[in-house]
Amino acid sequence: MADIALAVIGGTGVYRLADLQNVETRVLDTRFGAPSGPIRIGTLEGRRVAFLARHGEGHSVPPHQVNYRANLQVLKDLGATRVLALNTVGGITDAYGPRVLACPDQLIDYTWGRISTICEEAGSDVLHVDFGDPYTHLLRRQVVDAARACGVELVDGGCYGATQGPRLETRAEIRRMRRDGCDLVGMTGMPEAGLAREMGLEYACLAIVANWAAGCGTDEEITMDEVLANVAAASAGIPALIAAVARG
Repeated sequence: MADIALAVIGGTGVYRLADLQNVETRVLDTRFGAPSGPIRIGTLEGRRVAFLARHGEGHSVPPHQVNYRANLQVLKDLGATRVLALNTVGGITDAYGPRVLACPDQLIDYTWGRISTICEEAGSDVLHVDFGDPYTHLLRRQVVDAARACGVELVDGGCYGATQGPRLETRAEIRRMRRDGCDLVGMTGMPEAGLAREMGLEYACLAIVANWAAGCGTDEEITMDEVLANVAAASAGIPALIAAVARG
């Protein structure tokens, strides 16, 4: 099998990678257990791309129960060295409204109780990885450059706040996150980013803003239909962007 140029992890509303051709399916286990579902490997404009749905292809795995270690490990076992995470998020600050794409450069972890390291098991080597910049600079730059080359509007930078879920946040929690400096809120940004760093994988986030967070933008109740419609609209340019990143 040819080398995988890029691995993509899909979030809520992104359960398959459009335009992926000659797809083969791999169902594999890892030393950390089973990943969220099958890995679909195909070609995108001549490059080998692997895709994995983070919540399962039927959205059956809630964010706090995702086996983040297995998901990343199976992609690494298949030969991937670069991982682009698609994360469906809420917008907090003005530049991050619904249907916006963003490539954040910082994050704050508000999750709890998740296995957040590959050093969990007894006898594992203890790693103290540098995480001051949680996303790989080069891969982030490739994402931003690819968006520009493809004519896809993208906000460069921002702070992703990772919450526990699966419930959405209260208005008070979002006010706190705004004070903390968060621009985006999602439920799957951590421990995925930290684990990728421990595993030596290049990792970047492409955040798809599905709705305003509680108390931001509008007071209308958030519906799942609205979320999925916004994700679909914002995702229209993603296949071309991914193909450009894979070429890079």
